[in-house]
Amino acid sequence: MKKTASYQIVYQELKSKIKDGFYPVGTLLPTESELESMFQVSRTTIRKAVNMLTLEHYLEVKQGYGTTILNPSTSQKLNCITSISETLAAKGYHVSTKGISLERIPASEKIARIFHLKTGQPVYHLQRVQYTDGSPIALISNYLKLSEFPDLEKHLPLEKGLYHLLETEYYTVFKEADEQISAICANFTESQILQVPLNSPLLCSKRITYSENGAFEYAISKLIADKYEYSVHLEGRL
Repeated sequence: MKKTASYQIVYQELKSKIKDGFYPVGTLLPTESELESMFQVSRTTIRKAVNMLTLEHYLEVKQGYGTTILNPSTSQKLNCITSISETLAAKGYHVSTKGISLERIPASEKIARIFHLKTGQPVYHLQRVQYTDGSPIALISNYLKLSEFPDLEKHLPLEKGLYHLLETEYYTVFKEADEQISAICANFTESQILQVPLNSPLLCSKRITYSENGAFEYAISKLIADKYEYSVHLEGRL
């Protein structure tokens, strides 16, 4: 069983309480001493968790005043790691998942290279179809490092989404991600699943997601092009 670092537990607990409104926006986070007592961990652990939340714009630390709770919906950076379901839900869509499948499969040479495994070692392969307001919008395939998420099968169906599950049940800290986006044409299988004509334009996203332990997810998402868009914030010139 994978051991979860103490700072990850504190980070996820505080993040959940901020997002749920347990700690209201504009109020002060409990002091370091209070958090130490609350979580029964060292001050170093508390400071690491608080620093991570500060970098994600959930908290603002002011010397001599305290740590203020920020509104993540208005202060978070645009280019943060979000899932398709989270993005769609934020736009007001009712998001649901159908046709979910989870298997343990031998890692291909490419997947093994991404996860720094030997070819053939077992990994999780999660497949599902994402719906918005009752209509299919995306075909999603996730490869997950099995050692990071033991007994993942026990947590199906994904009622609140994959990323929410990884954060709350496995205390995964999403550090960074590399994503490539391209245009493709729907093949026969994709056109049938997404209920679009053959060769319809799709957006294809390929993402490698990292925690402090390295790459843990390789995701391929195929979305109906005229129902989804990517927004990117650019600053300055090289």
